[in-house]
Amino acid sequence: MTGRVALLLLLAAALPAQEKVTIRVDAGAAIGPWSPVYRYFGYDEPNYTYMPHGRKLVGELAALPAAPAYFRTHSLLVTGDGQPALKWGSTNAYTEDAAGRPVYDFAILDRIFDTYLQARGKPMVEMGFMPQALSVKPEPYRHDWPRTGIQAGWAYPPKDYQKWAGLIHQLVKHCVERYGKAEVESWWWELWNEPDIMYWAGTPEEYDKLYDYTADAVKRALPTARVGGPATTGPRGAHGAAFLHQFLEHCTSGANTATGKSGAPLDFVSFHAKGSPEVVSGRLRMGLTSELADLNAGFAMLASFPAQARLPVIVSEWDPEGCAACPARTHPQNAYRNTELYPVNRAVALNAALKLADKYRTNLEGLLTWAFEFEGQPYFEGFRTLATNGVDKPVLNFFRMAGLMGGQRVRVASTGALGLDAIMAHGVREKPDIDALATANGHEVAILAWNYSDEDAAAPDAPVEVVVEGLPSAAARVLLKHYRIDERHSNAYTAWKEMGSPQNPTPDQYARLESAGQLQMLESPRWLWTAEGSARVEFSLPRQGLSLLELSW
Repeated sequence: MTGRVALLLLLAAALPAQEKVTIRVDAGAAIGPWSPVYRYFGYDEPNYTYMPHGRKLVGELAALPAAPAYFRTHSLLVTGDGQPALKWGSTNAYTEDAAGRPVYDFAILDRIFDTYLQARGKPMVEMGFMPQALSVKPEPYRHDWPRTGIQAGWAYPPKDYQKWAGLIHQLVKHCVERYGKAEVESWWWELWNEPDIMYWAGTPEEYDKLYDYTADAVKRALPTARVGGPATTGPRGAHGAAFLHQFLEHCTSGANTATGKSGAPLDFVSFHAKGSPEVVSGRLRMGLTSELADLNAGFAMLASFPAQARLPVIVSEWDPEGCAACPARTHPQNAYRNTELYPVNRAVALNAALKLADKYRTNLEGLLTWAFEFEGQPYFEGFRTLATNGVDKPVLNFFRMAGLMGGQRVRVASTGALGLDAIMAHGVREKPDIDALATANGHEVAILAWNYSDEDAAAPDAPVEVVVEGLPSAAARVLLKHYRIDERHSNAYTAWKEMGSPQNPTPDQYARLESAGQLQMLESPRWLWTAEGSARVEFSLPRQGLSLLELSW
């Protein structure tokens, strides 16, 4: 038993017992379709994609059930030799010869897209950043993070918008020729990243101009391609809100600098939503309210534009905070990343996002987790990643759980739920949120249940009773499969610490870590008898624990 586990058990034993929570699921009361909005992933370093651990992780994510995974990465058009570093990557897709004529080389881009497609995933193509030969400020071109800020020559507008458009046109045309029209029609083409802050050294008007030329170039190469943006920071902030608003106005009725017409093609809208964890009196506290405020503001703004209100929305970065490459070793507020707190936080955030989308009738297409893997870094260094050196972290099992859900979302009522309004206003601080999200699909009901608090502190387990009603009369009994993520289950981090935190695990240790990183059952599958279309399950759910109950017949 680890020291932390023993301490938590001792502290929890000294606390008052948790009252039993009853979660009622009405399998016959559909509230809307279940869409796998969670199946989007992204990262800064494109060249990690085809490295050994990158390929392994792409394969695992693309293998999630129900729908293809989409992958978004920065720096797809950056000039360089293809060698990655933290917050850096390159493909050398565009250079110029001595006479200033464009030279296109899509070999590295092909390796990236091939990796996705060979695993049955799909690209969400982030069109950026500026090739050195096109930048109005080509020197210095590369930043030196973390020693310096990240804005450099790649962040500037093009010196020639026609040449930029030529690059985009040739890229889309190349992809159609290589992968086929039907395949590329299923991709998303997004311009840039967070142009309201240091990722864009131009003005909002210059971004709009870039968008006009980009969208026109994409559509000329493939009229049915899906193009959008602007991938701003969270709309709760002044910069993100102002930039997103002016962009929507431009696409609705602004003067198009590329075509001379009014407005610009817009097939989807993207913006980002981030939480704000902090350390308070030596204790980690998650910042869920900030993230939900971003979603609320973005959905509300889009609803205020009738012409755009029903467009697909992709929250193309959706995370508990904002710096994937800032490790917990130097940023203690990021200590959630290796632990079971990360997956349970994502479950609560997903439930809230779906409720907000219902409120505003938002066509929510995707919630993109900005986390992948970093090659050559220490095990469990505390980066925002889904795996470390090929070992899956607890958060990856949240996506495996979500992948087991399907069909229609159905009504859930919990005596332990705080409710969306309370969480948005105050977070999950004084009391835990013990609630669930459920789906019904043919002969199966899936219930994702959690015991969550923003505060990473010891607490007693919660006795939970799940009552599933509305089952068909023919289902005299149901088969229960109970999956669990907590400190003891589906948790390679706990296993690694119990080994003594090895940085060079033996082959046997590595195999055990790989096994511990997979989604695990709390108990063997068992049959439950039903009574009058109802089934009942009782279990204990630890604080920061996440359960998936599958009932089938």
